[in-house]
Amino acid sequence: MDKASSAKSARRMTEPRQGAQAIRRALAVLRILAAGREEGVPLAEVVRATGLTRPTVHRIVHVLIEEGIVERHDRTGRYAIGNQVPELARARPSRLLIAANPSLQRASTEIGDTLFLTVRTGNDTLCVDRRIGVYPIQVLSIEVGARRPLGVSSAGVAILAAMPAQDARKIVAANEKRLEAYRTDAAAVLGQVTAARRLGYGMREIGLVQGTKSISTWIKTPDGRPAAAMTVSAVRTRLGPRREQEVAEILLREARIIEQAIGG
Repeated sequence: MDKASSAKSARRMTEPRQGAQAIRRALAVLRILAAGREEGVPLAEVVRATGLTRPTVHRIVHVLIEEGIVERHDRTGRYAIGNQVPELARARPSRLLIAANPSLQRASTEIGDTLFLTVRTGNDTLCVDRRIGVYPIQVLSIEVGARRPLGVSSAGVAILAAMPAQDARKIVAANEKRLEAYRTDAAAVLGQVTAARRLGYGMREIGLVQGTKSISTWIKTPDGRPAAAMTVSAVRTRLGPRREQEVAEILLREARIIEQAIGG
């Protein structure tokens, strides 16, 4: 092979790798922006959370703005997910959401406290449904659409606990910088994951809101991968040892029903 052919071959091999890297970087930026919801995220925070250089983040963001995927708030200068993203998401109704609807309704009625359905998306969790119970004091710690790094909430801990230990450790390591904003670290998250594996469900003695407690069970796809979690959040007095077990059993029962529905 002559030098010219060798150079062309090297370029062909390099270009796909560079293209994949650019896509992964853009997705990393989008996930950080999604966590900012409507308020958006300052560019400096995107740089810190992704570990990319400021010029790289600036270039990615402006391409995404040109494509209508990201928008910049004129008043604050923050960046947020654009209107095209929800439109794209609506193009494919979630089989999980459809399958989970009866279980969420049944569990909400039986338990009386707020229920959340959270899915895994990359290294994050995304709340996709919330059911408010009938008990007078409800814990509305997360809104539908809220995004968190895997491991921050009991739902994230449950999802990590349901995957191979090596995979969970990789995700926690990838999220390590982002965990600081939630006043936790990799060692604490991995300790909670180990405890969840032992219990068979995720449990946070101190929820995202002070004075609350959360219990989560994982939901797996037919190929055994954890895709989602169902969570009950309540004031701590509502989840003593006896009731904790009762609530966990209800969540475990409904999680298995959902798994059967999406596997059928």
